[in-house]
Amino acid sequence: MDVVIVGGGPSGLLMGCELALAGVRAVVLERLPERSSRPKANGLVGRVVQALDYRGLYERFGGVAGPPVPAPSFQFGALPLDLTGWAENALYTLPVPQWRMEESLEERARELGVEIRRGHEVTAIEQDDEAVTIEALGPDGGYRLSAAFLVGADGGHSTVRKQSGIGFPGFTDDGFVARSGQVVIHPPVAVPGTGDLEVPGKVGRLRSASFTRTETGVFAFGMFQPGIYRVGVQEWGRPRESARTDSSIEDLRAAVRRVLGADVPMSEPPADRAPSPATVTRGVNSRLADRYRQGRVFLVGDAAHVQSGVGGPGLNLGLQDVLNLGWKLAAAVKGWAPDGLLDSYQNERRPAGERVIMHSRAQTALLSPGPNITALREVLGELLDDRANARRLSDLLSGADLRYDMGVAGPGHPLVGGWMPDLVLGTEAGRVRVAELLRTGRPVLLDLAGRTDLVAAAEDWAGRVDVIAATGAALPAQAVLIRPDGYVAWAAQAGGGADELREALRTWFGAPVPAGVVGR
Repeated sequence: MDVVIVGGGPSGLLMGCELALAGVRAVVLERLPERSSRPKANGLVGRVVQALDYRGLYERFGGVAGPPVPAPSFQFGALPLDLTGWAENALYTLPVPQWRMEESLEERARELGVEIRRGHEVTAIEQDDEAVTIEALGPDGGYRLSAAFLVGADGGHSTVRKQSGIGFPGFTDDGFVARSGQVVIHPPVAVPGTGDLEVPGKVGRLRSASFTRTETGVFAFGMFQPGIYRVGVQEWGRPRESARTDSSIEDLRAAVRRVLGADVPMSEPPADRAPSPATVTRGVNSRLADRYRQGRVFLVGDAAHVQSGVGGPGLNLGLQDVLNLGWKLAAAVKGWAPDGLLDSYQNERRPAGERVIMHSRAQTALLSPGPNITALREVLGELLDDRANARRLSDLLSGADLRYDMGVAGPGHPLVGGWMPDLVLGTEAGRVRVAELLRTGRPVLLDLAGRTDLVAAAEDWAGRVDVIAATGAALPAQAVLIRPDGYVAWAAQAGGGADELREALRTWFGAPVPAGVVGR
């Protein structure tokens, strides 16, 4: 086996897909015997929506053909962000429950030949210079399994992280109680055909998928399937709850009444549509692994970072961890990974985790009660009337402010290190989007100006990099080298660039292999 993946949630399943696209054998071990029906994530927010479109998964998730469309508005700590009229808005949203994501990803993984073992729990991990070996307990008993690499995608309580001796510093904010559940809300409070609520009294109209802060707590809701609402409520200063996590619909309704000062009638949905009970937790963990790699073991998703769910940052962060790491692991398995490629995973993704934890903590603070926080929100609300400030926060939430260090000397092209725009291009095969060119999971060199010198410079990487000649209007560079995760490794200024291109190809895609040589 090439890679063992521990954890069959979205991150683990996507990792299996990424490795299979690169021709790497992977097995996914999932502790649960069947997919959990408990409500978790309600959708995707940020750059990850585009990233999944670049793999052809956007339509599978959302059932909508064509490229994703940016959100016209969002919120930061329950303060509104107006994003209309901004052509470069990168804050995309895709409402889809986590169970549906997992269903779609498992279907795709099986299509690609990924082995998925449910009801298999890892109990011990050991590694040496050649391999990593796990001990696991499955339905038929215990066994050992060795692989070149191990990826821990097994959540915030990760066995892989603990067994590998990786620290998980941070803190638990237990100053509030959070309840959530899936419920039916009936008219006239539920506004037919909109997903909005019309709450009696001073509250009035609440838009779907929004947060409402009061001086006693926070109310959030969204309709993610017809007639079924996901409702969440946070209360500060409540008595410490018992250890149980199940709660009743009446408990949830009473908490909403305390926070909003008005009643929102709700009832349990049919068991076949939303079988999970309401849940109650106290506080939220905010933690970041002190390293993302220990030898041949890597962490992705919640195994590497946990944070508040406000703003929906978790899957944007975790799935992009996977897209960053997958092709690099494949390169190592196939033997052509250049020095430092595997280390670049932590160097690139841990700072992204730091920023998400920073803004999720800030949003949690803005949601908390008290006159000082209320005054702070008023000031920040005025600042967000400035479109530049709203845009900056939007970029932070979406991850669009992320730029990787590609090792380019000098100022370089403005595209380098950032996300490759989804341009519409003319090719020999007709008009295509950049997203469609990356569906294979391979790096792409776009020749956008008939630069035969650059095409010739890339010939020795032909087995690893797809070279595509294309044309289009208002193209941002003469040529662009795009990594499999959608980020620009190099872009050509006017004039020279062949030596720079070769250096970028060596940096990210290994030593050249002359044509006709076996073992690319």
